[in-house]
Amino acid sequence: MTTLAALVRKAGVDPDDAEHLQKLTASWGMLADLCFSDLILYVPTRYEPRTDSLGATELNYMVVAQVRPATSRTLYPRDLVSTVVSASSVPGITQCMSSGHIAFKESRMMHAEEHRVSFCIPVRRGNRLIAAMVREYELNAKRVRGELERVYVSLFERFANMITHGDFPFDADDPAEAPRVGDGVMVLDSEGRITFMSPNAASALHRLGRHVARVGDPFEELGLDITAVTRAQATLSPVVEEVERRPDSTIMFQAIPLLDQNAYSGAMVLVRDITELRRRDRLLLSKDATIREVHHRVKNNLQTISSLLRLQIRRLDSEVGKEALMEAERRIRAMALVHEILSREVGDEVDFQEVVSAIIQLAHESVPPDLHLEIEVTGSPGELDASIATPLALALAELIQNSIEHAFSARTEGLGERTGRIMVRLARNSSKLAIEVRDTGVGFGEGFDPNDITSLGLSIVKSLITSQLEGKIAFGSGPGAAIKIEVPVDESPGQYHLESRNG
Repeated sequence: MTTLAALVRKAGVDPDDAEHLQKLTASWGMLADLCFSDLILYVPTRYEPRTDSLGATELNYMVVAQVRPATSRTLYPRDLVSTVVSASSVPGITQCMSSGHIAFKESRMMHAEEHRVSFCIPVRRGNRLIAAMVREYELNAKRVRGELERVYVSLFERFANMITHGDFPFDADDPAEAPRVGDGVMVLDSEGRITFMSPNAASALHRLGRHVARVGDPFEELGLDITAVTRAQATLSPVVEEVERRPDSTIMFQAIPLLDQNAYSGAMVLVRDITELRRRDRLLLSKDATIREVHHRVKNNLQTISSLLRLQIRRLDSEVGKEALMEAERRIRAMALVHEILSREVGDEVDFQEVVSAIIQLAHESVPPDLHLEIEVTGSPGELDASIATPLALALAELIQNSIEHAFSARTEGLGERTGRIMVRLARNSSKLAIEVRDTGVGFGEGFDPNDITSLGLSIVKSLITSQLEGKIAFGSGPGAAIKIEVPVDESPGQYHLESRNG
Protein backbone atom coordinates (compact mmCIF):
# COMPACT_ATOMS: atom_id res chain seq x y z
CA MET A 1 0.00 0.00 0.00
CA THR A 2 1.43 3.39 -1.04
CA THR A 3 1.76 5.81 1.87
CA LEU A 4 0.78 9.46 1.83
CA ALA A 5 4.43 10.45 2.31
CA ALA A 6 5.46 8.45 -0.77
CA LEU A 7 2.64 9.87 -2.88
CA VAL A 8 3.30 13.51 -2.02
CA ARG A 9 6.98 13.00 -2.84
CA LYS A 10 5.96 11.47 -6.16
CA ALA A 11 3.66 14.43 -6.83
CA GLY A 12 6.49 16.88 -6.08
CA VAL A 13 4.93 18.43 -2.97
CA ASP A 14 7.15 20.63 -0.82
CA PRO A 15 8.24 18.78 2.40
CA ASP A 16 6.73 21.44 4.70
CA ASP A 17 3.47 21.31 2.74
CA ALA A 18 3.56 17.53 2.96
CA GLU A 19 3.82 17.73 6.75
CA HIS A 20 0.76 20.00 6.82
CA LEU A 21 -1.17 17.46 4.72
CA GLN A 22 -0.05 14.65 7.06
CA LYS A 23 -1.57 16.52 10.00
CA LEU A 24 -4.77 17.12 8.06
CA THR A 25 -5.24 13.46 7.17
CA ALA A 26 -4.38 12.43 10.74
CA SER A 27 -7.54 14.16 11.99
CA TRP A 28 -9.88 14.14 9.04
CA GLY A 29 -11.70 10.99 10.09
CA MET A 30 -13.57 13.36 12.41
CA LEU A 31 -14.42 15.61 9.46
CA ALA A 32 -15.75 12.70 7.38
CA ASP A 33 -17.96 11.63 10.28
CA LEU A 34 -19.28 15.18 10.74
CA CYS A 35 -20.26 15.58 7.08
CA PHE A 36 -21.45 11.96 6.56
CA SER A 37 -19.40 11.91 3.36
CA ASP A 38 -16.30 10.66 1.61
CA LEU A 39 -13.33 13.02 1.69
CA ILE A 40 -10.69 12.94 -1.03
CA LEU A 41 -7.46 14.91 -0.99
CA TYR A 42 -6.03 16.15 -4.30
CA VAL A 43 -2.65 17.81 -4.82
CA PRO A 44 -1.56 19.61 -8.00
CA THR A 45 1.17 17.78 -9.88
CA ARG A 46 2.88 17.60 -13.24
CA TYR A 47 3.35 13.86 -12.81
CA GLU A 48 2.04 12.02 -15.88
CA PRO A 49 1.86 15.24 -17.95
CA ARG A 50 -1.11 15.64 -20.29
CA THR A 51 -1.66 18.03 -23.18
CA ASP A 52 -4.80 19.86 -24.12
CA SER A 53 -6.31 20.13 -27.64
CA LEU A 54 -3.88 22.94 -28.49
CA GLY A 55 -0.84 20.89 -27.46
CA ALA A 56 -0.14 22.84 -24.26
CA THR A 57 0.94 20.98 -21.10
CA GLU A 58 -1.98 20.68 -18.70
CA LEU A 59 -1.81 20.62 -14.90
CA ASN A 60 -2.91 17.37 -13.25
CA TYR A 61 -4.21 16.47 -9.80
CA MET A 62 -3.22 13.36 -7.87
CA VAL A 63 -5.34 11.73 -5.17
CA VAL A 64 -2.98 11.27 -2.22
CA ALA A 65 -5.49 10.32 0.49
CA GLN A 66 -9.07 9.21 0.94
CA VAL A 67 -11.25 8.64 4.00
CA ARG A 68 -14.71 7.14 4.33
CA PRO A 69 -17.24 8.13 7.01
CA ALA A 70 -18.13 5.91 9.93
CA THR A 71 -21.53 7.65 10.13
CA SER A 72 -22.74 6.92 6.58
CA ARG A 73 -22.19 4.67 3.56
CA THR A 74 -19.38 5.42 1.17
CA LEU A 75 -19.83 6.46 -2.45
CA TYR A 76 -16.44 5.01 -3.35
CA PRO A 77 -15.97 1.33 -2.42
CA ARG A 78 -12.95 1.35 -4.74
CA ASP A 79 -9.88 3.17 -3.46
CA LEU A 80 -8.96 6.27 -5.46
CA VAL A 81 -5.52 6.86 -3.93
CA SER A 82 -2.73 7.42 -6.52
CA THR A 83 -5.28 8.25 -9.25
CA VAL A 84 -4.17 11.11 -11.52
CA VAL A 85 -6.81 13.30 -13.22
CA SER A 86 -6.48 16.27 -15.57
CA ALA A 87 -7.44 19.75 -14.41
CA SER A 88 -10.05 20.03 -17.16
CA SER A 89 -11.90 16.94 -15.87
CA VAL A 90 -12.34 18.38 -12.35
CA PRO A 91 -13.50 21.99 -12.87
CA GLY A 92 -14.64 22.33 -9.26
CA ILE A 93 -11.14 21.63 -7.96
CA THR A 94 -9.60 23.94 -10.54
CA GLN A 95 -12.01 26.72 -9.54
CA CYS A 96 -11.38 26.43 -5.80
CA MET A 97 -7.60 26.25 -6.29
CA SER A 98 -7.55 29.32 -8.50
CA SER A 99 -10.00 31.41 -6.46
CA GLY A 100 -9.04 30.30 -2.95
CA HIS A 101 -12.73 29.85 -2.10
CA ILE A 102 -14.95 26.82 -1.56
CA ALA A 103 -16.53 25.65 -4.83
CA PHE A 104 -19.59 23.48 -5.48
CA LYS A 105 -20.33 21.18 -8.36
CA GLU A 106 -23.59 19.25 -8.77
CA SER A 107 -24.27 16.39 -11.19
CA ARG A 108 -27.37 14.23 -11.80
CA MET A 109 -26.96 10.50 -11.29
CA MET A 110 -28.02 8.33 -14.21
CA HIS A 111 -31.37 6.56 -13.68
CA ALA A 112 -31.69 7.92 -10.13
CA GLU A 113 -33.36 10.73 -8.23
CA GLU A 114 -30.24 11.70 -6.34
CA HIS A 115 -27.82 14.43 -7.28
CA ARG A 116 -24.11 14.01 -6.49
CA VAL A 117 -22.50 17.09 -5.01
CA SER A 118 -18.79 17.91 -4.86
CA PHE A 119 -17.86 20.35 -2.12
CA CYS A 120 -14.29 21.49 -3.00
CA ILE A 121 -12.29 23.07 -0.16
CA PRO A 122 -8.91 24.72 -0.81
CA VAL A 123 -6.25 23.69 1.70
CA ARG A 124 -4.15 26.66 2.71
CA ARG A 125 -0.79 26.73 4.43
CA GLY A 126 0.35 30.23 5.23
CA ASN A 127 -0.46 32.34 2.19
CA ARG A 128 -0.33 29.44 -0.30
CA LEU A 129 -2.93 26.97 -1.56
CA ILE A 130 -1.36 23.52 -1.52
CA ALA A 131 -4.22 21.05 -2.06
CA ALA A 132 -7.96 20.59 -2.41
CA MET A 133 -10.09 18.50 -0.05
CA VAL A 134 -13.27 17.32 -1.77
CA ARG A 135 -16.41 16.21 0.00
CA GLU A 136 -18.49 13.87 -2.16
CA TYR A 137 -22.10 13.13 -1.19
CA GLU A 138 -25.54 12.45 -2.64
CA LEU A 139 -28.29 15.02 -2.31
CA ASN A 140 -31.82 13.64 -2.09
CA ALA A 141 -34.58 16.25 -1.98
CA LYS A 142 -37.01 13.78 -0.41
CA ARG A 143 -34.75 13.03 2.52
CA VAL A 144 -35.35 15.08 5.66
CA ARG A 145 -32.30 15.71 7.83
CA GLY A 146 -32.65 15.61 11.61
CA GLU A 147 -31.20 18.10 14.07
CA LEU A 148 -28.11 15.99 14.80
CA GLU A 149 -27.19 15.75 11.12
CA ARG A 150 -27.80 19.47 10.56
CA VAL A 151 -25.56 20.38 13.50
CA TYR A 152 -22.81 17.97 12.44
CA VAL A 153 -22.79 19.29 8.86
CA SER A 154 -22.69 22.88 10.13
CA LEU A 155 -19.69 21.92 12.27
CA PHE A 156 -17.99 20.47 9.21
CA GLU A 157 -18.62 23.69 7.32
CA ARG A 158 -16.96 25.65 10.12
CA PHE A 159 -13.92 23.36 9.91
CA ALA A 160 -13.96 23.74 6.12
CA ASN A 161 -13.69 27.51 6.51
CA MET A 162 -10.83 27.00 8.96
CA ILE A 163 -9.03 24.84 6.38
CA THR A 164 -9.58 27.50 3.72
CA HIS A 165 -8.03 30.18 5.97
CA GLY A 166 -5.14 27.95 7.12
CA ASP A 167 -6.43 27.61 10.71
CA PHE A 168 -6.85 23.82 10.52
CA PRO A 169 -5.23 21.37 11.11
CA PHE A 170 -3.74 22.48 14.42
CA ASP A 171 -0.03 22.20 15.12
CA ALA A 172 -0.64 19.98 18.16
CA ASP A 173 -0.89 16.24 17.51
CA ASP A 174 -4.17 14.50 18.26
CA PRO A 175 -3.87 11.76 20.90
CA ALA A 176 -4.35 8.19 19.73
CA GLU A 177 -7.28 7.66 22.11
CA ALA A 178 -9.11 10.88 21.20
CA PRO A 179 -12.91 10.48 21.03
CA ARG A 180 -14.69 10.02 17.72
CA VAL A 181 -17.79 11.90 16.59
CA GLY A 182 -19.94 8.85 17.22
CA ASP A 183 -18.87 8.77 20.87
CA GLY A 184 -20.62 12.05 21.69
CA VAL A 185 -20.55 15.72 20.68
CA MET A 186 -21.22 18.96 22.54
CA VAL A 187 -21.10 22.38 20.88
CA LEU A 188 -20.29 25.53 22.85
CA ASP A 189 -20.60 29.14 21.78
CA SER A 190 -17.94 31.79 22.33
CA GLU A 191 -19.30 32.43 25.85
CA GLY A 192 -18.99 28.79 26.83
CA ARG A 193 -22.73 28.00 26.75
CA ILE A 194 -23.92 24.62 25.47
CA THR A 195 -25.75 25.04 22.17
CA PHE A 196 -26.03 21.37 21.27
CA MET A 197 -25.58 18.00 22.98
CA SER A 198 -25.82 14.64 21.19
CA PRO A 199 -27.63 11.75 22.90
CA ASN A 200 -24.34 9.87 23.43
CA ALA A 201 -22.78 12.95 25.05
CA ALA A 202 -25.80 13.24 27.39
CA SER A 203 -25.44 9.56 28.32
CA ALA A 204 -21.74 10.06 29.11
CA LEU A 205 -22.60 13.00 31.40
CA HIS A 206 -25.19 10.84 33.13
CA ARG A 207 -22.40 8.38 33.96
CA LEU A 208 -20.74 11.25 35.82
CA GLY A 209 -23.96 12.03 37.70
CA ARG A 210 -24.86 15.10 35.65
CA HIS A 211 -28.53 14.38 34.88
CA VAL A 212 -29.69 18.00 34.57
CA ALA A 213 -27.30 19.22 31.85
CA ARG A 214 -29.34 21.22 29.34
CA VAL A 215 -28.78 23.19 26.18
CA GLY A 216 -28.19 26.81 27.15
CA ASP A 217 -26.33 26.01 30.37
CA PRO A 218 -22.75 27.29 30.75
CA PHE A 219 -20.33 24.39 30.44
CA GLU A 220 -18.50 25.45 33.59
CA GLU A 221 -21.69 25.05 35.65
CA LEU A 222 -21.78 21.31 34.96
CA GLY A 223 -19.46 20.98 37.95
CA LEU A 224 -17.07 18.65 36.19
CA ASP A 225 -13.97 20.46 37.43
CA ILE A 226 -12.17 20.29 34.07
CA THR A 227 -10.21 22.99 32.29
CA ALA A 228 -10.10 21.54 28.78
CA VAL A 229 -12.40 24.18 27.25
CA THR A 230 -10.69 27.18 28.82
CA ARG A 231 -7.25 25.86 27.88
CA ALA A 232 -8.39 25.19 24.30
CA GLN A 233 -9.66 28.78 24.11
CA ALA A 234 -6.43 30.16 25.53
CA THR A 235 -4.08 28.11 23.34
CA LEU A 236 -6.30 27.83 20.24
CA SER A 237 -5.43 24.15 20.06
CA PRO A 238 -7.19 20.90 21.07
CA VAL A 239 -7.00 19.80 24.71
CA VAL A 240 -7.81 16.34 26.07
CA GLU A 241 -8.79 15.74 29.68
CA GLU A 242 -10.23 12.81 31.62
CA VAL A 243 -12.74 12.95 34.45
CA GLU A 244 -13.01 10.00 36.80
CA ARG A 245 -15.83 9.39 39.20
CA ARG A 246 -15.03 6.34 41.25
CA PRO A 247 -15.72 3.56 41.40
CA ASP A 248 -16.86 2.93 37.88
CA SER A 249 -16.95 5.97 35.56
CA THR A 250 -14.21 7.59 33.47
CA ILE A 251 -15.09 10.05 30.72
CA MET A 252 -12.68 11.59 28.22
CA PHE A 253 -13.28 15.13 26.92
CA GLN A 254 -11.52 16.64 23.90
CA ALA A 255 -12.14 20.35 23.45
CA ILE A 256 -11.46 21.53 19.89
CA PRO A 257 -11.56 25.31 19.35
CA LEU A 258 -13.68 26.63 16.47
CA LEU A 259 -12.06 29.62 14.80
CA ASP A 260 -13.37 32.36 12.57
CA GLN A 261 -10.58 34.28 10.83
CA ASN A 262 -8.19 33.00 13.53
CA ALA A 263 -10.49 34.29 16.30
CA TYR A 264 -12.14 31.98 18.85
CA SER A 265 -15.85 31.51 18.11
CA GLY A 266 -16.70 28.49 20.24
CA ALA A 267 -15.67 24.88 20.73
CA MET A 268 -16.67 21.38 19.78
CA VAL A 269 -16.28 19.00 22.70
CA LEU A 270 -16.01 15.31 21.86
CA VAL A 271 -17.03 13.06 24.74
CA ARG A 272 -16.09 9.40 25.13
CA ASP A 273 -16.95 6.94 27.87
CA ILE A 274 -13.66 5.11 28.49
CA THR A 275 -14.68 3.39 31.72
CA GLU A 276 -14.13 -0.11 30.34
CA LEU A 277 -10.87 0.90 28.67
CA ARG A 278 -9.40 2.25 31.91
CA ARG A 279 -10.65 -0.78 33.82
CA ARG A 280 -8.73 -3.01 31.43
CA ASP A 281 -5.67 -0.78 31.77
CA ARG A 282 -5.78 -1.22 35.54
CA LEU A 283 -6.12 -4.99 35.14
CA LEU A 284 -3.12 -5.06 32.80
CA LEU A 285 -1.05 -2.98 35.23
CA SER A 286 -2.05 -5.31 38.04
CA LYS A 287 -1.16 -8.35 35.93
CA ASP A 288 2.23 -6.86 34.98
CA ALA A 289 2.96 -6.07 38.61
CA THR A 290 2.04 -9.63 39.60
CA ILE A 291 4.27 -11.12 36.91
CA ARG A 292 7.19 -8.93 37.98
CA GLU A 293 6.65 -9.94 41.60
CA VAL A 294 6.68 -13.63 40.62
CA HIS A 295 9.98 -13.20 38.76
CA HIS A 296 11.37 -11.26 41.71
CA ARG A 297 10.49 -14.08 44.10
CA VAL A 298 11.90 -16.74 41.76
CA LYS A 299 15.12 -14.72 41.53
CA ASN A 300 15.28 -14.43 45.33
CA ASN A 301 14.69 -18.17 45.75
CA LEU A 302 17.42 -19.01 43.23
CA GLN A 303 19.81 -16.62 44.99
CA THR A 304 18.97 -18.31 48.32
CA ILE A 305 19.77 -21.72 46.82
CA SER A 306 23.00 -20.25 45.42
CA SER A 307 23.95 -18.97 48.89
CA LEU A 308 23.19 -22.34 50.49
CA LEU A 309 25.39 -24.09 47.95
CA ARG A 310 28.26 -21.68 48.66
CA LEU A 311 27.90 -22.40 52.38
CA GLN A 312 27.99 -26.13 51.64
CA ILE A 313 31.10 -25.69 49.47
CA ARG A 314 32.99 -24.15 52.41
CA ARG A 315 32.24 -27.19 54.58
CA LEU A 316 33.43 -29.78 52.07
CA ASP A 317 36.91 -31.27 52.14
CA SER A 318 36.65 -33.06 48.81
CA GLU A 319 37.92 -30.97 45.90
CA VAL A 320 35.79 -33.00 43.49
CA GLY A 321 32.68 -32.25 45.56
CA LYS A 322 33.55 -28.56 45.79
CA GLU A 323 34.01 -28.32 42.03
CA ALA A 324 30.69 -30.06 41.37
CA LEU A 325 28.77 -27.75 43.73
CA MET A 326 30.53 -24.68 42.30
CA GLU A 327 29.35 -25.66 38.82
CA ALA A 328 25.80 -26.16 40.08
CA GLU A 329 25.87 -22.79 41.87
CA ARG A 330 27.10 -21.06 38.72
CA ARG A 331 24.27 -22.57 36.67
CA ILE A 332 21.71 -21.42 39.19
CA ARG A 333 23.09 -17.89 39.07
CA ALA A 334 22.83 -17.94 35.25
CA MET A 335 19.12 -18.77 35.51
CA ALA A 336 18.62 -16.14 38.22
CA LEU A 337 19.99 -13.47 35.86
CA VAL A 338 17.00 -13.84 33.53
CA HIS A 339 14.47 -13.60 36.36
CA GLU A 340 16.27 -10.60 37.81
CA ILE A 341 15.89 -8.70 34.51
CA LEU A 342 12.28 -9.84 34.09
CA SER A 343 11.47 -8.57 37.58
CA ARG A 344 12.41 -5.05 36.39
CA GLU A 345 10.55 -5.15 33.04
CA VAL A 346 6.90 -4.93 32.03
CA GLY A 347 5.64 -8.06 30.32
CA ASP A 348 7.11 -11.53 29.92
CA GLU A 349 9.91 -10.72 27.47
CA VAL A 350 13.50 -9.90 28.31
CA ASP A 351 16.17 -7.94 26.46
CA PHE A 352 18.58 -10.82 25.86
CA GLN A 353 21.45 -8.43 25.16
CA GLU A 354 21.29 -7.45 28.82
CA VAL A 355 21.35 -11.13 29.78
CA VAL A 356 24.40 -11.74 27.59
CA SER A 357 26.24 -8.85 29.25
CA ALA A 358 25.46 -10.27 32.70
CA ILE A 359 26.64 -13.74 31.62
CA ILE A 360 29.94 -12.28 30.35
CA GLN A 361 30.45 -10.54 33.68
CA LEU A 362 29.66 -13.79 35.49
CA ALA A 363 32.16 -15.66 33.28
CA HIS A 364 34.98 -13.18 34.06
CA GLU A 365 34.59 -14.02 37.75
CA SER A 366 35.63 -17.62 37.05
CA VAL A 367 38.69 -16.83 34.92
CA PRO A 368 41.92 -18.19 36.56
CA PRO A 369 44.39 -15.48 37.62
CA ASP A 370 47.07 -16.75 35.22
CA LEU A 371 44.77 -16.49 32.17
CA HIS A 372 44.50 -13.23 30.27
CA LEU A 373 41.11 -13.63 28.56
CA GLU A 374 39.22 -11.35 26.20
CA ILE A 375 35.52 -12.02 25.52
CA GLU A 376 34.07 -10.25 22.49
CA VAL A 377 30.34 -10.02 21.73
CA THR A 378 28.88 -8.90 18.39
CA GLY A 379 25.30 -8.80 17.09
CA SER A 380 21.99 -8.22 18.81
CA PRO A 381 19.48 -10.92 19.80
CA GLY A 382 16.62 -8.52 20.61
CA GLU A 383 13.88 -9.42 23.06
CA LEU A 384 13.03 -13.04 23.88
CA ASP A 385 10.23 -14.71 25.75
CA ALA A 386 11.26 -15.93 29.18
CA SER A 387 10.57 -19.54 28.14
CA ILE A 388 13.38 -19.19 25.56
CA ALA A 389 15.66 -16.77 27.40
CA THR A 390 16.13 -18.88 30.54
CA PRO A 391 17.40 -22.12 28.94
CA LEU A 392 19.33 -20.13 26.33
CA ALA A 393 21.09 -18.13 29.04
CA LEU A 394 22.08 -21.33 30.81
CA ALA A 395 23.35 -22.85 27.53
CA LEU A 396 25.42 -19.76 26.67
CA ALA A 397 26.92 -19.64 30.16
CA GLU A 398 27.91 -23.32 29.83
CA LEU A 399 29.58 -22.79 26.44
CA ILE A 400 31.64 -19.84 27.65
CA GLN A 401 32.60 -21.66 30.84
CA ASN A 402 33.56 -24.72 28.81
CA SER A 403 36.02 -22.62 26.80
CA ILE A 404 37.45 -21.02 29.95
CA GLU A 405 38.07 -24.41 31.57
CA HIS A 406 39.31 -26.46 28.61
CA ALA A 407 40.43 -24.30 25.67
CA PHE A 408 43.43 -22.57 27.23
CA SER A 409 44.99 -25.29 29.35
CA ALA A 410 48.42 -24.93 27.67
CA ARG A 411 50.56 -21.81 27.89
CA THR A 412 50.71 -19.74 24.75
CA GLU A 413 54.11 -20.24 23.19
CA GLY A 414 56.56 -17.42 23.92
CA LEU A 415 54.43 -15.74 26.60
CA GLY A 416 54.73 -15.86 30.36
CA GLU A 417 51.02 -16.32 30.91
CA ARG A 418 48.11 -18.00 29.22
CA THR A 419 46.16 -15.82 26.83
CA GLY A 420 42.92 -16.44 25.04
CA ARG A 421 40.00 -14.97 23.26
CA ILE A 422 36.35 -16.00 23.10
CA MET A 423 34.07 -14.58 20.38
CA VAL A 424 30.30 -14.64 20.83
CA ARG A 425 28.34 -13.93 17.65
CA LEU A 426 24.59 -13.32 17.77
CA ALA A 427 22.27 -13.08 14.77
CA ARG A 428 18.51 -13.07 14.51
CA ASN A 429 15.83 -12.94 11.83
CA SER A 430 12.05 -13.35 11.93
CA SER A 431 12.19 -17.10 12.53
CA LYS A 432 15.40 -18.04 14.30
CA LEU A 433 18.18 -16.91 16.62
CA ALA A 434 21.75 -18.09 16.03
CA ILE A 435 24.53 -17.94 18.61
CA GLU A 436 28.09 -18.97 17.85
CA VAL A 437 30.75 -19.29 20.56
CA ARG A 438 34.28 -19.59 19.11
CA ASP A 439 37.59 -19.55 20.98
CA THR A 440 41.29 -19.40 20.08
CA GLY A 441 42.18 -22.40 22.20
CA VAL A 442 43.26 -25.95 21.52
CA GLY A 443 40.03 -27.07 19.85
CA PHE A 444 38.15 -30.31 20.46
CA GLY A 445 41.05 -32.54 19.52
CA GLU A 446 41.20 -35.70 17.45
CA GLY A 447 38.53 -38.28 17.99
CA PHE A 448 35.91 -35.81 19.24
CA ASP A 449 32.43 -37.18 18.49
CA PRO A 450 29.45 -34.81 18.91
CA ASN A 451 27.20 -37.85 19.27
CA ASP A 452 29.23 -39.25 22.17
CA ILE A 453 29.60 -36.30 24.54
CA THR A 454 30.76 -37.17 28.07
CA SER A 455 31.15 -33.62 29.40
CA LEU A 456 28.30 -32.68 31.73
CA GLY A 457 28.32 -29.04 30.55
CA LEU A 458 28.06 -29.90 26.85
CA SER A 459 25.46 -32.57 27.63
CA ILE A 460 23.35 -29.94 29.38
CA VAL A 461 23.71 -27.59 26.41
CA LYS A 462 22.76 -30.28 23.91
CA SER A 463 19.71 -31.26 25.94
CA LEU A 464 18.54 -27.66 26.38
CA ILE A 465 18.93 -26.75 22.71
CA THR A 466 17.64 -29.90 21.01
CA SER A 467 14.97 -31.03 23.47
CA GLN A 468 13.69 -27.97 25.27
CA LEU A 469 14.13 -25.33 22.55
CA GLU A 470 13.73 -27.64 19.52
CA GLY A 471 16.86 -26.17 17.96
CA LYS A 472 20.08 -27.40 16.39
CA ILE A 473 23.66 -27.51 17.60
CA ALA A 474 26.79 -27.87 15.46
CA PHE A 475 30.42 -28.36 16.51
CA GLY A 476 33.43 -27.18 14.53
CA SER A 477 37.16 -26.93 15.06
CA GLY A 478 40.23 -25.24 13.61
CA PRO A 479 41.60 -23.00 14.75
CA GLY A 480 40.13 -23.29 18.22
CA ALA A 481 36.68 -24.69 18.95
CA ALA A 482 33.40 -23.39 17.57
CA ILE A 483 29.90 -24.26 18.68
CA LYS A 484 26.88 -22.86 16.86
CA ILE A 485 23.36 -23.14 18.18
CA GLU A 486 20.21 -22.12 16.34
CA VAL A 487 16.77 -22.00 17.93
CA PRO A 488 13.37 -21.03 16.53
CA VAL A 489 11.93 -17.82 17.91
CA ASP A 490 8.64 -17.66 15.99
CA GLU A 491 5.29 -19.09 17.08
CA SER A 492 5.55 -22.21 14.97
CA PRO A 493 8.80 -24.04 15.82
CA GLY A 494 7.52 -27.15 14.06
CA GLN A 495 8.01 -25.39 10.72
CA TYR A 496 11.64 -24.56 11.48
CA HIS A 497 14.47 -26.50 9.82
CA LEU A 498 18.22 -25.88 10.01
CA GLU A 499 21.27 -27.58 8.59
CA SER A 500 24.22 -28.23 10.89
CA ARG A 501 27.57 -27.19 9.52
CA ASN A 502 31.08 -27.04 10.94
CA GLY A 503 33.48 -24.12 10.96
